Amino acid sequence: MRVLHVLDHSIPLHSGYTFRTRGILREQRRLGWETFHLTSPKHTAPGPDRELVDGLEFFRTRFAPSGLAKLPIAHEWAQMRATARRLAQVADEVKPDLIHAHSPVLNAWPAIWVARARGIPVVYEVRAFWEDAAVDHGTTTEGSLRYRATRALETAALRRVDHVTCICEGLRADIAARGIPASKITVIPNAVDIGEFKVDNTPDEALRQQLGLQGATVIGFLGSYYAYEGLDLLIAALPAVIARRPEARVLLVGGGPQEAALKAQAQAAGLADKVLFVGRVPHAEVQRYYSLVDVLAYPRHPMRLTELVTPLKPLEAMAQGKLLVASNVGGHRELIRDGETGLLFTAGSAPALADAIVRMLESRAKWPAIRAAGRRFVEQERSWTRSVGNYVPVFDRLAPAGA
Repeated sequence: MRVLHVLDHSIPLHSGYTFRTRGILREQRRLGWETFHLTSPKHTAPGPDRELVDGLEFFRTRFAPSGLAKLPIAHEWAQMRATARRLAQVADEVKPDLIHAHSPVLNAWPAIWVARARGIPVVYEVRAFWEDAAVDHGTTTEGSLRYRATRALETAALRRVDHVTCICEGLRADIAARGIPASKITVIPNAVDIGEFKVDNTPDEALRQQLGLQGATVIGFLGSYYAYEGLDLLIAALPAVIARRPEARVLLVGGGPQEAALKAQAQAAGLADKVLFVGRVPHAEVQRYYSLVDVLAYPRHPMRLTELVTPLKPLEAMAQGKLLVASNVGGHRELIRDGETGLLFTAGSAPALADAIVRMLESRAKWPAIRAAGRRFVEQERSWTRSVGNYVPVFDRLAPAGA
């Protein structure tokens, strides 16, 4: 079977989106399928029009907006048309049996246009809804005209594609509530390549000394600093943690839109020497920073995006046998079994977060069982082999024997 993927962005950029894509592509290839890959104009990393990254070739879409195309709505429309033109070229070259478009909906419509013109089935994979991401990024507000129009565009795409996949039960329920038949929806859960992670809680002492964390109990977050991640709540909770555990420090590894605001918050709270921002680090170095973390914190704020969407980071943490605390938003409740694989706390509450962190730190006797349960959950239920296997009946039905 020849599958042409339409993606927002890809490796070499690092994000939960690109890591999920890489896991899916590797596993589809293990199934014996040929995969081809086109990125949208939103892939902004420099590189050639056809780029080989980590054994995967990507077709890039070039886009230089001018005039009216720079305006909101017109800009997104121009992006979709650019993606459609490039997708048509690639489809005519590789002659896929099926087009697999991944959210946002800006990729779904070009896939629909190109697939319908060529009699190719199209599957649309929803990782999050564009209208909800726009709310978090501040480009619209829930219930606004722009929000309603974007939601309508999403729903129309869901109705027109041949099949819909999504990453979790929260999204499945929302899609079904839009009138999409249950038989047309398949969940392909977030997962990890378990072979990439080992359970080794030996800290990198050289790095600990370099960062000045000798004798510290480290509460960590490694990822992108988006508003919905709730890192402001973690900083707000830190004084209560320090009151009970004076040696506690927060280690933040990564970057993103909220970085300046978080640094200002720590400074204003007198915590500049208690919160360590190390910025983005090379992917090969990430494991060294994980090794220093005693408890990982995922304090996502309660909102539609976090209630509906499951993140990848807690799975990566459990695969490494790490301890974690997380807010009890819907996306976390699908992944974390409270008291068994981690601790959940009331979303949006700094006191509840502080209490969960301290309870985890003071439950040392339970640590081996929690670590083992998290690793077992990932091995048995959230491997890419198991997850990607859910595509097989769908793709075989839509493009039997690659016909």
